[in-house]
Amino acid sequence: MEYTTTLLTGFVALYIFMLAAFTGFEIIGRVPSILHTPLMSGSNFVHGIVVVGALWALVNASTPLEQAIGFFGVLLGAGNAAGGYVVTERMLDMFKPSDKKKT
Repeated sequence: MEYTTTLLTGFVALYIFMLAAFTGFEIIGRVPSILHTPLMSGSNFVHGIVVVGALWALVNASTPLEQAIGFFGVLLGAGNAAGGYVVTERMLDMFKPSDKKKT
C-alpha cells in the first residue's frame, strides 16, 4: 500500500489559520468575563495537542535549525501545559473551605 502526503499551500494554510482565529474569537467572545479563567485553565488538553504537534515537527526535522525550533516548541508547549495545571490547582484552592474559625 502506497501512502501519499498532501502538502498545504501557503494560501490554504493561511485560510485555515484565519478560520481558526475567527472561530476562536467568536467562541471566546461570547463567554462571560467571570468564566474566562476557569474555562481556559480547564482546557489544558489543548496544550497536550500542541506538545504532540511540536513532537511531530521535531521528529520530522532534518536540519539543525528545524530541530532547534521543534525542541523549543516542545519546551514551550510542555511549560504551558504544566503552568495551566498549576493555575487550575491554585484556582480550585480558592474554593476550599477555610480551617480558620471566625470569632
